[in-house]
Amino acid sequence: MTAPDLDTALHQERAHHDTCRAALAAMVEGADLQVVTGEDVSASGADAEVLGYRLRSHAKALHELPEGPLFFGRLDFAHGTGDEHAGLAHHIGRLRISEHPAAPPLVVDWRAPVSRAFYQASARDPQGVAVRRRFGWAPASRGDSTDLTGLEDEHLGAGGRFDVRDGEVGRPDGIVAREIERPRVGPMRDIAATIRPEQDDLVRGDLAASVCVQGAPGTGKTAVGLHRAAYLLYTHPRRIQRGGLLILGPNRAFLTYIAEVLPSLGETGVRQSTLHDEIARHPVTAVDPDHTAAVKHDARMAEVLRRAVYGRVTADRAEDLSLPDGSYRWRIAGRELTEIVAGVLAEDLPYDTGRERVRSRIVRRLQERAERRSGTRPPSWTRRVERARAVSECVEAVWPKTRPEELLSQLLTNKEELTEAANDILSPAEQQSLLWPRPPRSPRSARWSAADLVLLDELAGLLDRPQGYGHVVVDEAQDLSPMECRAVARRIPFGSLTVLGDLAQGTTPWAATSWPVQLAHLGKPDATIVPLTLGFRVPAAVLTLASRLLDRLDADVPPAHSLRRDGELRVRRTADGCDLHAAVVAAVRDALTHEGSVGVIAADTQLDAVRTALTTAGIPTSGPDDPTARVTTVPATLVKGLEYDHVIAVEPAAIAESEQRGLNRLYVVLTRAVSRLEVIHERDLPWT
Repeated sequence: MTAPDLDTALHQERAHHDTCRAALAAMVEGADLQVVTGEDVSASGADAEVLGYRLRSHAKALHELPEGPLFFGRLDFAHGTGDEHAGLAHHIGRLRISEHPAAPPLVVDWRAPVSRAFYQASARDPQGVAVRRRFGWAPASRGDSTDLTGLEDEHLGAGGRFDVRDGEVGRPDGIVAREIERPRVGPMRDIAATIRPEQDDLVRGDLAASVCVQGAPGTGKTAVGLHRAAYLLYTHPRRIQRGGLLILGPNRAFLTYIAEVLPSLGETGVRQSTLHDEIARHPVTAVDPDHTAAVKHDARMAEVLRRAVYGRVTADRAEDLSLPDGSYRWRIAGRELTEIVAGVLAEDLPYDTGRERVRSRIVRRLQERAERRSGTRPPSWTRRVERARAVSECVEAVWPKTRPEELLSQLLTNKEELTEAANDILSPAEQQSLLWPRPPRSPRSARWSAADLVLLDELAGLLDRPQGYGHVVVDEAQDLSPMECRAVARRIPFGSLTVLGDLAQGTTPWAATSWPVQLAHLGKPDATIVPLTLGFRVPAAVLTLASRLLDRLDADVPPAHSLRRDGELRVRRTADGCDLHAAVVAAVRDALTHEGSVGVIAADTQLDAVRTALTTAGIPTSGPDDPTARVTTVPATLVKGLEYDHVIAVEPAAIAESEQRGLNRLYVVLTRAVSRLEVIHERDLPWT
């Protein structure tokens, strides 16, 4: 393609974008009109409510679309293939745009089946595509047509020949490379324009299938999980909306960072939360010693709690039931009650369900005897018997009502009860570590730790199974304890799961070292484990340095490889007499001469001093909760999942020594850089 031809193509694509912009404005206006019309429609109350909800949700989603380019690619299909798309051209974007619902789309949603060729077609397997075109947009474009600055054509039927405008001639994926490498300022961006074939396979996986992505740093595992969520919402809207979709992140800073990805893909209203927030029945007001927390998070606690719950059932000590009914008195012998309770126990029901089943079977026995004696009884008789004091007292005696707080409070304050529940499961020392030093006056006045909330959720699940989600995406899953995994599993009893993580980045004391074991705890032992090892976020030099720690970590993971040959790595030891914090200030000032975000990461105990030094030097900083900040100071314990163009890692030895899995934490810190990594240290480096 000659330069004039390229100019003509660029002009035509800008004009098409203007057409798309006008069509989208009409779609938004039409959605608002449908809401007004739909609310006036004549229908039953329930139908009108459902219709109104759907119309309002659609209009709200269109209004909440972030500003930006409306398409990022185009597929020109070859003539004469016999395929339904033969000879057609489709622009690919983040949502479908058309001038009329029945008209051919101006832009095809990236999740539509035809769009898959954009990610999967190659010179060896063109999939009917003659030309794949990618568009280059100005950084931070709000979607003005003038921001369309370049295009790149790949002729799949011509041996992979490229025509490039505003790109590097002869470099395949030039626009893709620049999109990946452009500075990170603000929250995480979607990767719809740059999805690789192996990522696309995961994104478009079947809803019924659970999958575990073992992703090395920079391989896009988080982005894959979010795009898979968007794909499932698009492909199975009714099934997902019935059960709901949940995104679980490791902390709120991470959720803030990823918050705009799904809205940019046209999906709003998805619940994004942390596991702590999902199970938080009470505020955390207590802190467990490390050894106590480790026991509470251990998988064995599930059986201890189960015994504590069902140990309250007295199947073998039931007394006779006597129910007055006018001049007559109905009786059920204790032996029969024991049989009823034992039969319900064998059904392995949630505790509260079992309690009500015991009541219903008692009432049924009484009803059968009454009908044998004097014929059919009316429903009012049955309801009166169900509420009778004698029946309620009998049920309470054999299957007492309880609450999670009451159960756990008694278990952690009563040594005899704990010993009975934990016998042959926990050692005497472990049992002793669980006992509260001072019993609370009542369960309401108890001070709960973070680990206690996990146990309360387990107990709540034993009493009454929670309503599940249709699909759950859980990121940083390697850091979940076995008991936390069980909390996730309870929320997908019939749904599917996308597990994202990296065993090498496990930093909690109970971090997983095996995906099959972790998946068993998550209730999905048959989930497919897929490794992502090809990275395009972390430059090769940075990844090579971080990989020197892998041999010292308790993680059997495949090594990662980076496509990035750019980037910069500096490792600088402060000279004698040179202040470490002064070196950090100098490094930040140097980083600010470049584009992009700057993340200053230090051990939690050193961060205040680092932040003070920067503030004193007149450099404004922010915490990780503000993804728009230019300079962010981040404690090493909160940096997981985040990324910065320039990372300044302060005193690696202090990070490595700060916790039980400090080397894993350091591995995380070193792999947060997407352009430049500068390591500043006074002490010897942990990898030397």
